[in-house]
Amino acid sequence: MSGTTHPNGVPYLRPAGNAQGLANYPHARMVTAGHGASYIHISGTSSRRGDGSFVGAERAHDPNGNPSLKLDIRLQTGAVLKNIAAIIDGATEGRAGMQNVVEVTVFLTNMKDDYAGMNEEWNKVWPDRTTAPARTTVEVRALPREEILVEMKCVAWLAGFQLRAKAQSLTKPRDLVHPRWSGNDC
Repeated sequence: MSGTTHPNGVPYLRPAGNAQGLANYPHARMVTAGHGASYIHISGTSSRRGDGSFVGAERAHDPNGNPSLKLDIRLQTGAVLKNIAAIIDGATEGRAGMQNVVEVTVFLTNMKDDYAGMNEEWNKVWPDRTTAPARTTVEVRALPREEILVEMKCVAWLAGFQLRAKAQSLTKPRDLVHPRWSGNDC
């Protein structure tokens, strides 16, 4: 249950209408680090929308009627980062954001073709390397769905943040701070 304290911290589940995990895990888990600080561990996040479709994945048919799948790393990366921002915002009730992210692991299905495009979107969120989080990028054979080119998991540091165990009350999506992000496509 979201908001209930467990030995492994406080889980955060996004409200209905947003993409949910494909198995039993929360979108994030917050743990106390002591001295009034906490970490939030964000689960692997893709560009999946609440309706199950994916930003940056377009199904179509070629002129011969054969199905095709057009994938866009830039659109997917932007959506992944937006989804992470929404998770942090929701889990902290708007008291933290992307500036709190200290580490990110990026999973790409095609490093050669997608690394540069992923970096372009990354650099829009973190234009200064001195304030960007530590990052590891790895190529993987596959991700859970063929529509997914990129998935990210991360950790954010919440100095002075006190965990509060309570029933899920975060049912309304918040406006994100970044002006290019809007809507409820997370």
